[in-house]
Amino acid sequence: MSNILRLSLPFTVWIIGFCAVYALQGIACSRHWPPGLDPRTALIAAAALFTAIQGLVLWRIIAAPSRTSFVQATATILGAAALGAALWTSLPVLSLTVCS
Repeated sequence: MSNILRLSLPFTVWIIGFCAVYALQGIACSRHWPPGLDPRTALIAAAALFTAIQGLVLWRIIAAPSRTSFVQATATILGAAALGAALWTSLPVLSLTVCS
């Protein structure tokens, strides 16, 4: 994995997952949601998938270290911060109603 990818991937994956979960919530609150599908279950599954992918990115950064210790340390910190951001932004999906 190149250094630029190692440094940019954690928060790139986070923003893609964040946008996907909250776009799914917007669709769930619209009239276009399939009537037989529970939106809360779909949102929790999407948030869990997004968090698992974020954990996988961090694991990959740690498992295949960079040759440069600065890049490795920075990428690990960014990966951990992005995983924390994924957990934090998934909390409303777990604790609040889907539509108000």
